[in-house]
Amino acid sequence: MSNQVATQADFQTGLTKISNTFFPMIEKQLSGNGIDMDHYQKQCVMNAISSINSVLDVKGIKWTDAGLDKNNITQILLTTAALKLNAAASPREVYFQTRNIKMQKDGNDVWMKQVEMGIEGDGNDAILSNFGRGVEEVHQYWLVRSGDHFEYPKYKGIEMTPPEWAPTGKGEVVRVVYPITKKGGRVEYFIGEREDVVKNLIAHVKNNLMNETFGIAESRYKATAKQKTEIDAKKKEIIKKIEEQGLNALDDESLDAYISPAWKDSQSRESMIIRKMRNNVVKKIPKDFGHAFVEMTYDQAEDESYSRIRKEINENANQEILDFEEPESNADESKNDSYSEDGSNEEQVNKTEKPVPDKDPVIIDAEPVTAQEGPVF
Repeated sequence: MSNQVATQADFQTGLTKISNTFFPMIEKQLSGNGIDMDHYQKQCVMNAISSINSVLDVKGIKWTDAGLDKNNITQILLTTAALKLNAAASPREVYFQTRNIKMQKDGNDVWMKQVEMGIEGDGNDAILSNFGRGVEEVHQYWLVRSGDHFEYPKYKGIEMTPPEWAPTGKGEVVRVVYPITKKGGRVEYFIGEREDVVKNLIAHVKNNLMNETFGIAESRYKATAKQKTEIDAKKKEIIKKIEEQGLNALDDESLDAYISPAWKDSQSRESMIIRKMRNNVVKKIPKDFGHAFVEMTYDQAEDESYSRIRKEINENANQEILDFEEPESNADESKNDSYSEDGSNEEQVNKTEKPVPDKDPVIIDAEPVTAQEGPVF
């Protein structure tokens, strides 16, 4: 019993130390951008730290590990605070996962573990509720199935006849409808169609084809102009095949190498498609963040192109250590693992030690799957 109490105390002490390290930095950076953290934002940061700690613990990674890239953790915590995303909410609004990335340090390729954040479908709903322009209330969304009776809304000038839906619970989900009450009492209906999800699938495959050379060249960075032309032609063939097949491309075995299991697995496929339909609806509804910093944070978290470019820069850019003026500290303190104000770890990675990743990731989009979404009829 005493050992269990000691272990729990050590865990709480370690987590508290991490929180005390990151939390003041987040509060200071938000304050520097003119944002005063409210109680809920503080709770979101604390829950995010706890969730990240759980992910690292499962992987056997310690916060003090030299192979853990801490540069992006501060940005993740800033995002959860600015957008008010609660990692402890149920259903989840945000999730965290680790990924192996290759970075250059002192001219050497070094494998690092990096924490990544993803916004769940309910996270987008929370963002819409908090920042939707003129949004008074976001109602429970409808999951319209192929066997249901559904009539689209009809418009006569600015007058609208609401849609009609008679659920049967039969068939696959073919559309998602969000009834939203605007300020002033007007109810509007935003609809996302299943067939539009093929655009998300194409974007997912393009991400996974980014570094693919099909054996034509050693890497896309060493490919000649002729080889690049051949590689691009093969990529276009794959994208064209998906455009022709639509979501049926998920059953095409020749595309298995470019589509993540979360898309293809029979148990998770439907949840993934529903999540993409929901995201497609919520993202197109205008937002008013009231602050440029919050808007920029949202764009960075949601923009797949930005994320892809940032990943490429992290992997291939020449990185150098920048010297900043630091407060004087004694020799004993310098030996301890510490963090700079931007969240980076001052402890340097051993040049001779190259952490070997568990598996070099090929699939970029690997969102966790929830067991059930929407109302059940």
